[in-house]
Amino acid sequence: MYSQNPNISRLIIFDKTREAELKTELSNEKYDLIIDLQNNWRSRKLTRGMAGNILMFVKPTFAKLLLVYLKWNSLKENKSIVKRYAEAAGVELDQAGLELFLPSEIKSSLESGKQYIGFAPGAKHFTKRWLPEYFVELGNELTKLGFHIVLFGGKSDQQLCYEISKQISGSINLQNDDNLFQIAADMKLCKLIVSNDSGLMHTAASVGVPVAAIFGSTVKEFGFAPYGVQNLILENNSLFCRPCSHIGKSTCPKKHFKCMKDVTPHNVLNHLQNFLPGL
Repeated sequence: MYSQNPNISRLIIFDKTREAELKTELSNEKYDLIIDLQNNWRSRKLTRGMAGNILMFVKPTFAKLLLVYLKWNSLKENKSIVKRYAEAAGVELDQAGLELFLPSEIKSSLESGKQYIGFAPGAKHFTKRWLPEYFVELGNELTKLGFHIVLFGGKSDQQLCYEISKQISGSINLQNDDNLFQIAADMKLCKLIVSNDSGLMHTAASVGVPVAAIFGSTVKEFGFAPYGVQNLILENNSLFCRPCSHIGKSTCPKKHFKCMKDVTPHNVLNHLQNFLPGL
């Protein structure tokens, strides 16, 4: 996704099969400054011994574990990962938010002038996914209000998007095989994106579209709420078991899944109507 960014003069893709060769290549460049935002064993191995100043992002891993396992919240400032990265790099952020530069040949397949609301129902982990039947119910209610529902997802979301789309009257299924540029171009024509805590939530934010994000097993204190756009976080704050993970789980540890089940379509619709006037 960095390939279209005009602020990057050279892009080197990491390939673990040529790690030694890559380390030599980077060393020969003699960079004045190296900013390591991964700060893991592989990135440290790659930059070890290089000349120049090396700045490393200090991950708040211990604070996250305290919040997950002991419910001790030392992350109450809700600082975005974007701001944490900027502090690690010693740079000051502008007010533009995230940026995603699209290739000029990428055009939206949606018609301009229509009232679209996008749904991004997928997420890698089960406990980060709002219930499919809830997306269906919300979609049909929004359709009654005159909106066209558009489904977004990647290759792994094919069946999910298909099942939801076929149950929402007049919906448009734009799930594709991980063409993020196309997804971003189509999202730009939406009035709003309703998403889980997922990569497509950040894609919507990167093209300046308002986001309503439904958080289940994770919480915004981890730093991954939508950044730089008008946004609404929908979550069940009454549960002591939240968060049960900092990345998500394959099943609900408590077997009740109330973090998602209790965030009902009726409740979400009410919040959306207050969030965006005219909805």
